[in-house]
Amino acid sequence: MLDLDSRLDFGIFKGFRASREVFERFVVFMDRFHVGGWRRWLLVEPASEALTLGFVGLMLMLALAVPAFQETSDEDWLKKSELAVVFLDRYGNEVGSRGIKHNDSVPLEDFPDHLIKAVLATEDRRFYEHFGIDIPGTMRAVVTNARAGGVVQGGSSLSQQLAKNLFLSNERTIERKVKEAFLAMWLESRLTKNEILKLYLDRAYMGGGTYGVDAAAQYYFGKSARDVSLPEAAMLAGLFKAPTKFAPHINLPAARARANVVLDNLVDAGFMTEGQVFGARRNPAKTIDRRDESAPNYYLDFAFDEMRKLVDRLPRSVTERAFVVRTALDPGLQQTAENAIEDAIKQFGRDYHAKQAATAVADLDGAIRAIVGGVDYGESQFNRASDALRQPGSSFKPYVYASALIAGLKTTSQVIDGPICVGNWCPKNYSGGFSGATSMTSALTRSLNTVAVWLTRKVGNGNDRAGRNKVVALARAMGLTTPLTDTPSLPIGAAEVRVFEHTVAYATFPNAGKAVRAHAILEVRTGMGETIWRFDRDGPQPRQVMSPQVAADMAFMMNKVVEEGTARRAILNGIKAAGKTGTTNAYRDAWFVGYTGNFVCGVWFGNDDYSPLNRMTGGALPAMVWHTIMEYAHQGVELKNIPGLPPNPAQTGPRMAESKDDVPRPAMLTGKGAQSLVRIERLMDEATRAAAAAAPKLGPQTEAAPAIPGATAAADKVLPAVRRD
Repeated sequence: MLDLDSRLDFGIFKGFRASREVFERFVVFMDRFHVGGWRRWLLVEPASEALTLGFVGLMLMLALAVPAFQETSDEDWLKKSELAVVFLDRYGNEVGSRGIKHNDSVPLEDFPDHLIKAVLATEDRRFYEHFGIDIPGTMRAVVTNARAGGVVQGGSSLSQQLAKNLFLSNERTIERKVKEAFLAMWLESRLTKNEILKLYLDRAYMGGGTYGVDAAAQYYFGKSARDVSLPEAAMLAGLFKAPTKFAPHINLPAARARANVVLDNLVDAGFMTEGQVFGARRNPAKTIDRRDESAPNYYLDFAFDEMRKLVDRLPRSVTERAFVVRTALDPGLQQTAENAIEDAIKQFGRDYHAKQAATAVADLDGAIRAIVGGVDYGESQFNRASDALRQPGSSFKPYVYASALIAGLKTTSQVIDGPICVGNWCPKNYSGGFSGATSMTSALTRSLNTVAVWLTRKVGNGNDRAGRNKVVALARAMGLTTPLTDTPSLPIGAAEVRVFEHTVAYATFPNAGKAVRAHAILEVRTGMGETIWRFDRDGPQPRQVMSPQVAADMAFMMNKVVEEGTARRAILNGIKAAGKTGTTNAYRDAWFVGYTGNFVCGVWFGNDDYSPLNRMTGGALPAMVWHTIMEYAHQGVELKNIPGLPPNPAQTGPRMAESKDDVPRPAMLTGKGAQSLVRIERLMDEATRAAAAAAPKLGPQTEAAPAIPGATAAADKVLPAVRRD
C-alpha cells in the first residue's frame, strides 16, 4: 500500500510539473504575438470583441432561423403551393376559382419586357444584385419612413414578398419579418433569380379574386399577360402593393394614379425614358367594367382554405394539383346575406357606431350555404366569419345550460338569481338587479348572468373550475376549436370563438344531440372528372354528444328566447325558431345565433378595432338581419320540425312578397327528390368506375362498352321517384 501510495503521489507530481512546462512553453510561444501600445487598442481588442459578438450573433441568428426553416419542412412545399381549384355551387354552376391556373401559366420569357421592368422598378430595383435581402433598400425605406412619421415605403425585397406568399400569413409582427428574411435567403439558395421572379408573378394576389399576373390581365383587360400594353403593365405592377385599394374595378381613378407612379418609377430606375412613357401617361389603360359583377369571394376564400387542408389528407395516389370542387354554396342565399349585412350597416351603422358584421348560414349537417366575412370584400379581404376571434357574450350560455341538463337538472329546476362571486369577480345582470329563485327556462329567456355562473358551479358539484372544465369539454365536442381560456367569466361568454364554428355548433340542438363538422366542400373531382372525395362518404360523421332529451329541452328553452325573450325580432312567420342573443362587455360585440328545423344561422356585429358599439344588443340588428336571411332561406322549402317543439303550422315555407331588389329564390327539391338525385349520382360513379375497370379487357374492334349489370335496373327504380318529386 505504501508503494502504491508513493507511486500515485509521484505520478501526480510529474503530471503537474509536465503541465507547468507545457504552459510555460505556450506562454513563451504566445509572447511572440504580443501586441502592445496603440496597435492593441486599435486592432487587437476591437477584433477580439467583434469575434465574440459575431459568435453570439450567429447563435442568435440560428435560434431565430430554426422556426423559419420549419415552414419548409415539407419536401413538397413548391408543388403544394400550385393548387388550382375551380369552384361550383351546390347546383353545379361555376362560381369562381382560386390558385394558379396551370394551363394558362405564361413562361417568363413570354412576359413583355415593359411588364417585367415595371414590376422590378416598383417592387425591387436591385433584385438581380442582392442575396434575398436588399440592405441598402431596407435602410433607405427606414430613413424615408422615419422622416415621414409613418410607413410610406416598403423595405421588403421581391424574394421576401414571395416567401411571405408561399409560407407565411399577412400578420404584421416582428416574428413574421424575421421568418420572412431567413426564408428569402433560403429561396435564393434553392431557386434561380428567374424562377423566383416567375413564382412571384404567378402567386401574388392581384385583386378581384385573381392570383398571378396572367389571371389579373384576363380579369381586368380580357387578354393574356403576353399582350398587355405599357399602360396596362403599369396598372398591373401597381396592384402588388395594395390590390384591393388600387384594383381598377373598385377604384379606377386610384388605379390610374398608381399606374402613373409606376411610370415614374420606370424613369427613376433608368429602365425607360420620359419620352417612352409619355404615351402611356396620356392614354391610361382601359379596363373591363366589372362593377355589377358580384362573386362570393368570402365564401371562395373560406372554401379554398378548407381545400388546402383537405389536399394533405387525400391518398398519396392523387398527384394532380388541379381540382373541380362542388361546394354547399347557395348563390341566392349568399347574395341575400351580403345585401342584408350591407343594408344594415348603411342604414343603422352610424347610429350604432358599427362598421363591420359577419354571418354564416348552414344546413343542419354542417354544410355552409353562405358566409359573409365583412361589409365590403373590396375594402378588406379579412374574413371575420372564419378568422376573427370575438367574445360571444350570452350566446355562449347554451353550452352552460346544456351542461347543466346533462348533469341532471330540468327545464323547470329552480335556480338562484342572486349575488355570487368567484374570487374577486362578481357578475351583474343586464338589468342590474336580482330576482331570486326562478326556473332555468326563465333564466335563459331573460339571459341572467348570475344564473350562468351559478349553474357552472352546480355542474362542478360546488367547484367552479371543475364546472368550467365540463362546459369547455361540451363546447369542444359540439365543434368549437378556439382556445377557451379558463377564466371566472367564461360562463357568460368571455372566451373567444369564430362565427362559423359557433353557428354550426348550435346545429347540435336540432340534430337531437348529434354534433356535425362545419364544411363548405361537398365533393372533389380531378380535372378528368374522377370523384376522389365526398363529404358524405369520406368526411367525419355526426357524433352524439348529448342525449336527444337534453337537445329537445334546450330547443324548448331557446324557443322561449325567440318568442318571449330578448330575440323577438327574429320571429319567423309560421316557422318555429330557437336561438340566443349575446352582448359583450362595453357593447363591443353583438350576436344572435339561431336555428330552425332546416338551417342554422349566426350573425355578429362589431368593429375591427374593438371600439364599443352604441348600446347595440344581440336582439337589435343581429336578430333583424337573422330574420331577413332566414326568411329568404325558407321560401318554398319543405319545413322540418325541431325536436322538442310543436310542429310548424305549414309544410312549406311561405313565399314572401318580392321587390325589384330581391334575389329570386329558385324552386327547391323536396328531401326525397334530393336523396334520389344523390343515389343516381352514386350509381353513375359506380358505373363509370366499373366501365374503366372493364375497358382494358375489350378488344380493339369493340365499339361500345358492355352494360354494367344492375346499374341500369337500379337507376330505373330511382328515376320514377325523381319524376314524382
